[in-house]
Amino acid sequence: MQKSLPHLIRLTAALAVIGLAVAGCGRKGDLDPPSAAATKEGDVSKPTKQPGTVDKPFLLDPLL
Repeated sequence: MQKSLPHLIRLTAALAVIGLAVAGCGRKGDLDPPSAAATKEGDVSKPTKQPGTVDKPFLLDPLL
C-alpha cells in the first residue's frame, strides 16, 4: 500500500492539472463575427469591439 499511495497522489495531481488546463482554455460563449467594415476591406485579422461590451484585461494577454 505504501508504494501505491504516492503513485495515486501523483496521478490525481496530474489529472487535476490537465483538467484545469483544459477548463481554462478559450473564452465562454459564441465566436465573435467580423464587422462589416473589416470584411469589406478584407482585413479580418484585427478584432473588433462589439457595441456595449467592456474589454477586461486577462493575466496572459501580454503573451498574445
